[in-house]
Amino acid sequence: MRRFDVVLVNLDPTVGAEIQKTRPCLVVSPDEMNANLRTVLVAPMTTRGRPYPTRIACKFQKKDGAIVLDQLRTVDGARLVKKLGRLDASTQRKVLTLLAEMFAP
Repeated sequence: MRRFDVVLVNLDPTVGAEIQKTRPCLVVSPDEMNANLRTVLVAPMTTRGRPYPTRIACKFQKKDGAIVLDQLRTVDGARLVKKLGRLDASTQRKVLTLLAEMFAP
């Protein structure tokens, strides 16, 4: 998997308010990490929910939704079901900008 691929991921089991079930997720970990580790950092995607400042509105496979950056998860590669596609360049830039804002000092 490469950064900005959209992958179907089995997120169960979950606890509390974590996003659950098998759903599309955006790979946000850098390619070097993805090539060398058995884990991948992903952000779940949803077609529901509220427009929080930590969520990026997007359209993927003709559906409006959001990338939920406030629920980043590291998952084992065994949870990855299949690649669904890739995020467009404009949304990629928005994701990187928001991640930088979230983790900047």
